[in-house]
Amino acid sequence: MTILTTRVLIIGAGVTGAGLLRDLALRGVQALLIEQRDVNSGASGGNHGLLHSGARYVASDVEAAVECREEGDILRRLAPQCIEDTGGLFVAVRGDDERYVSDFSGLCAKSGVPCRGLELRTARAMEPALSENLIAAFAVQDGAVDPFMLSLDNIAQAMSLGCSMRRNLAAVSMEVTDGRVTLVRCRDITTGGEVLIEAELVINASGAWAGRIAALAGAHINILYSMGSLIITQDRIATRVINRLRPPSDADILVPGGTVSILGTTSIRVPTPDGCRPSVAETDRIIDDARDMLPILDRTRYIRAYAGVRPLVSLGPAGDDRAVSRGFSLIDHAGEGVENFMTITGGKLTTYRLMAEKAADLACAKLGVAAPCLTRTEPLPPSSMGKWTEPGRGPKSWVENRAEDDIVLCECEMVSRSVIDAIVDEAKDMRGRSMLKAIGMRSRVGKGPCQGGFCGPRITGHLYDREVSTGTQGLAELKTFTERRWRGFSPILWGVPLMQADLQEALHCGAMDLEFGPAPSTRDEESENCPATAFKEPS
Repeated sequence: MTILTTRVLIIGAGVTGAGLLRDLALRGVQALLIEQRDVNSGASGGNHGLLHSGARYVASDVEAAVECREEGDILRRLAPQCIEDTGGLFVAVRGDDERYVSDFSGLCAKSGVPCRGLELRTARAMEPALSENLIAAFAVQDGAVDPFMLSLDNIAQAMSLGCSMRRNLAAVSMEVTDGRVTLVRCRDITTGGEVLIEAELVINASGAWAGRIAALAGAHINILYSMGSLIITQDRIATRVINRLRPPSDADILVPGGTVSILGTTSIRVPTPDGCRPSVAETDRIIDDARDMLPILDRTRYIRAYAGVRPLVSLGPAGDDRAVSRGFSLIDHAGEGVENFMTITGGKLTTYRLMAEKAADLACAKLGVAAPCLTRTEPLPPSSMGKWTEPGRGPKSWVENRAEDDIVLCECEMVSRSVIDAIVDEAKDMRGRSMLKAIGMRSRVGKGPCQGGFCGPRITGHLYDREVSTGTQGLAELKTFTERRWRGFSPILWGVPLMQADLQEALHCGAMDLEFGPAPSTRDEESENCPATAFKEPS
């Protein structure tokens, strides 16, 4: 049994928890951040990576629109390493609601969201992939953000200021005495050992799992679980973010992400945030819905589909999930009789800093700390923890700094052995159950067209060479890593990806005896994805 003490305990290492750790650190408040899996394992890692201009919400949620506009400007100024300031377009095609189109610029002006009308030929010159059936186009200040770099850079600075983080640590119960949480009982996912944490204040930043964590303290939050699925293209289709100019709906945003584009999203009510993944039917529907805006999607190669679960705090009867506010909720559970317990949830990636600021303000008020928030003015320094998630950094580093014996282990994204070594050295005892998974989260490994089919075995071999993996551990990690990539690969198996899957099956089953279970669904089938039990243990 391990006993830890801290002034503030933050549960949940998504981007909000990471931002909150940094905010408190800059105010001189010692804090511990815990996460049952890894950084950005929930919705913070399963989203578009869209830096909202606010234009998407000008008709449905003015407060969210204003927050996005203001926070987007702050992030561009203070965290430029995490942002690709692409700009964006809102476009309408024949058949879209012309009344909504005519109201759009006025609604943007009302919310203070910059918006400029474009001639149709200008819009198509800016983005040649756009449909010939455009009826309106507007330029806005959207952008793309790297959520993994953003979270890792926040955590890195907080740790440099004396705060700490524990991955693979799950909160399983809380002891509440005289209206205060006196002990948080945790389980180390890696070792199975028990860890007890004593804190003056506990902050629940666990996203879609916020209701479950609140229940450990005897509190209640009514959260709706809205799953959104997205598809990644092999190539970058557009230089800017492209939005469908209509009320928020499915498959109406294309976001550039380095060398690829991300298309989505959907909004499907699910009963639980656990184990959600896209289906073949969903990926088909996303492409079918978006092709009116971007006909090129019919002949585009896709390399992966994935899903995230939005935590939507419901204050009334459950209806359309898109009608629930995308604003955030800060809840002081003192009203439920737990004085030193609070929750921050909801919101958007773009507004994470504001969410962290408001939560830290309440936390400091409870602790009697008068220090002001500094994240609104202090730049977020780049860190070694987050730098390898940037597309293109790997090959650039290899060309400019490579040693004579440095080799490329991931050819799709040009990730070299020296980069893998740097990530391993920095991870140390934070590796969790799988070093291979930790490497994938902190780099571009497994994110190219092969989806880990070739780089997975190469990196596993290197980890054995370094004695980071021993016995059957490395093979078990490879099995889990490949299985997780397969979950996203299986919904888009048609054309070239289907042929590639046959090659990957031959490599893993023939060379390493990692047998596949039932065949995955193809594009023409309506069945679910390849199940999590699709791989058998090596013979």
